[in-house]
Amino acid sequence: MNTPIPPFIAPAMQLVLASQSPRRRELMQGLDIPFTVAPAYQVDETYPASLSQQEIPVFLAKKKAEEYPYPIKNQQIIVSADTLVWCKGQFLGKPKDEADARQMLQGLSGGAHEVLTGLCLRSLQRTHTFLATTRVWFCALTEAEINYYLQRYAPYDKAGAYGIQEWIGYVGIERIEGSYFNVMGLPVQMLYRELQNFK
Repeated sequence: MNTPIPPFIAPAMQLVLASQSPRRRELMQGLDIPFTVAPAYQVDETYPASLSQQEIPVFLAKKKAEEYPYPIKNQQIIVSADTLVWCKGQFLGKPKDEADARQMLQGLSGGAHEVLTGLCLRSLQRTHTFLATTRVWFCALTEAEINYYLQRYAPYDKAGAYGIQEWIGYVGIERIEGSYFNVMGLPVQMLYRELQNFK
């Protein structure tokens, strides 16, 4: 007996996740749509200085899809994404070290920031990009709380130096406006709807 797939998703669709992120892999699994993970490959993540904050993650997601180094088969769809944190007029990427992570969390403390994820769907026939934005409010964090989080969770692989699904999200985030899963790195509800319309 064949395993059922969600409604309105073409049975022949073969998704390839162009990301090594374990969180994105977990979120993709939650969609119940079969997919494979692409082998790791290098992408130059520079972008033109003229781009706006909304354009940058979309540009980078598209770049990841376009630089996919393997032949794309007829039914395959490459899914690529790039998540950035925008706070006080600048992007926060992945922290270089503990001091950098501490500085990021101090900047996020007691205020709001935006999490932007650009996504790209690429097949043999077409390429489609879209953007998800979530606004996140942090309460004021104490130095002891920041130190505990850094020592216990070491969030150096996360944009903005935090994971909403970890301890810091439980105790520090007052509210969000938009997709929770976007803050984790993949706005799966939007992705599901876009896949339905991707022909």
